Formats: sequence, structure tokens, C-alpha cells
Amino acid sequence: MNVLVTGANGQLGRELRAAATNGRDRFVFTDVSSVQGLETVYLDITNIDAVRIICDSEKIDVIVNCAAYTNVDKAEDDSASAMALNSAAAGNLATVAAERGATLIHISTDYVFQGDRPEPCREDWPTSPLGVYGSTKLLGERKIAESGCESIIFRTAWLYSPYGKNFVKTMLQLTAERDSLKVVFDQVGTPTYANDLAGLILKVIREDKLGLTGIYHYSGEGAISWYDFAIAIRDLGGNTCDIRPCHTEDYPSKARRPRFSVLDKTKVKETFKVEIPYWRDSLADCIRRIKES
Repeated sequence: MNVLVTGANGQLGRELRAAATNGRDRFVFTDVSSVQGLETVYLDITNIDAVRIICDSEKIDVIVNCAAYTNVDKAEDDSASAMALNSAAAGNLATVAAERGATLIHISTDYVFQGDRPEPCREDWPTSPLGVYGSTKLLGERKIAESGCESIIFRTAWLYSPYGKNFVKTMLQLTAERDSLKVVFDQVGTPTYANDLAGLILKVIREDKLGLTGIYHYSGEGAISWYDFAIAIRDLGGNTCDIRPCHTEDYPSKARRPRFSVLDKTKVKETFKVEIPYWRDSLADCIRRIKES
């Protein structure tokens, strides 16, 4: 199959690049930005004609949309850009997928939920985003549904990898440089190693499970706070910074965040017969890779 990957220079896109080196499928990696040493085709997915042209010329069978506007706080002041990339662009990809009879694999977020219930979020729960980021991602999901295309949507959370900017890399740096810092303990979720999610996406493609359409939740196994996550990063990184818990209110931000957004992964595990690693095991592997690089 011919597979188009958008946002290929982001965290998930780069993990897909690394994992997709061996196999019979042909991948076309696209992005609006470039990274030295990576071969990338320029594609602006907010331009539906550009999407049509590349999908037709490359005879695309599957679109994997890794592109997103993910700066949660900045989105509050830049809703137009967030809407263009998270909603309109998702609709463009879905429309072209429907026209071609292709399947769209789309990445969404736990931020579509309010996070006010003390139990893992299921796919069939009512959605109620707290801010612009979650709202635009939810609109993207709806545009995909309205298009009528064959689609698989993976909602994920707290994504990290050895690439780009993320909480793991920030904490490794801060715990090495500072004697102490504070991290919120009253927001609970589960980190997701981009390499694990990339493995699931490739499994779906290579085992031809594209017909199992729908919305699925995927993150690491377990549940922790940002404070717990920071402690684990410090310890696995070999640092000694004193990390203290604090309330969300101690660090006010433009965007409200879900207090409890652990994702229930029963559906994805049963449908795709996938084993999800425990969050700390995946974190250890990521930090090992960061140190080796």
C-alpha cells in the first residue's frame, strides 16, 4: 500500500519514519517544515487542492495524519491557526480520503474530555472540551465523521519521544540544571511514548486491519500525575533535583486542562490484539535513547 504521512517531522511522524524502514508498504512523508537530514515532501494540508494532487500522483491508499496544532496555551490566543490545522485540515484529508476510497488514520486527544470524572474515559463518553485546543480537535473528529471516509481515530495523551519539545526532555534538562522545582500533582493521566503509538499504527497498516474503523483510546498503561511523571524522569535520568508537588492554581495558565484524563484502553486492546507497555518501561526506553543520542 501507498501511505501518506502528514506532520512527518513531529514526534509521532519521526517515530513512524524510524519504524517503517522495513516492510512492503511505501511511505510518503510530508510536512510544512523541514529537518536537516530528513527527506520530506512539502505539503500544506490546509490546502485541499494540494492534498488532492499529492494523493492522486502518489496513488495513496492510507493517510496517517500526525499533524496538529498542539500548543495548548497559545491556542487560546491563536484560535484561527488551531482551527485551520486541527479542524479544517483534518476535514480536507478526510474529504480526499473519501474521494479516493482511502482510509484515514487520525490522531486526536484526551483534551476532548472535561476530565471531571474519577474513572478512565471511554470512547462513548460525552465530550466537553475545556479550551480551544480540545475544541478544535473535537471539531476535526466531527469533520472526519461527516466526510463519510473510512477512518480510524486514536485519541492519545501526554505524548513524548526523543524528538522535538516535550515534558520528558524539558524535565531532564531542568532536573539537571536546578536544585529544586515544583510540578502539579492534581492533574492525572497517562504518558504515551510516541514509539509505542507508531508501532500500533504500523500494525494496523501491515496486518491490514484498516477495516476496523472507529474511535479508539491509546496511551501507556497505568495512571500518574505530572508530579509522579517528573519524579520518574528525574530518577531514570540520574539527576537529584528536589521536586515538590503543587496545585494547578499555583501555576495559572491561559488554558484549562483536564484534571483526570486517564484513557480506558479496553477497546483498542481487544480489537487490535495489542499489548500496551507500562508507562515507566516505555519512559526508561525513551530516556535511554535520548542519552545515547
